[in-house]
Amino acid sequence: MSTVPSPPDFSTLLQFFKALANESRLKLVGILAQRECSVEELAALLHLKEPTVSHHLAKLKELNLVQMRPDGNTHFYQLNSEALLALNKAILTQDQMASLVNGVEAEVWDEKVLKSYLEAGRLKEIPASRRKRLVILKWLVRQFDEGITYPEKAVNQLIQQYHPDSATLRRELIGYRMMQRDKGIYWRLPEPEWQETA
Repeated sequence: MSTVPSPPDFSTLLQFFKALANESRLKLVGILAQRECSVEELAALLHLKEPTVSHHLAKLKELNLVQMRPDGNTHFYQLNSEALLALNKAILTQDQMASLVNGVEAEVWDEKVLKSYLEAGRLKEIPASRRKRLVILKWLVRQFDEGITYPEKAVNQLIQQYHPDSATLRRELIGYRMMQRDKGIYWRLPEPEWQETA
């Protein structure tokens, strides 16, 4: 039977806020709130050197905010959600921590996918992976202007500037609600309406 952690004292809270007063540590905690990472991964995501990341992790370990799991020669770190709760769920929840770095990991991932699949501004192939395809579709739909309507022929012509299979890509843009279609006329939908799954 688990027990509810006792509230932290003032000095612990002060140490907590001092530890998170550093932008890199704040982002690091945000990433670890979402998934387990190695020092190498964290260094790549935050554009820092590995010794710097290790230093930040040591500061967070002093507060028991991160846990380490060895796997061969690699150490994986994750957020200690129980310790975070003990440091006062009312102040900072795990979801709020994760929201501090919204976009950081996504931007790095998007750049990597685009670099892999684009050559001279054209799409080499349509990714089989749904997650990678989503990155490509987001890039492709941004080639269309918001507030402008396009007949199907114009949609096909624009897509074919980047890849010959305009029919598949056009259907995918509709499926992910990035574009809307009515009587052969297409238009780009606002980004908040885009879906992660078709």
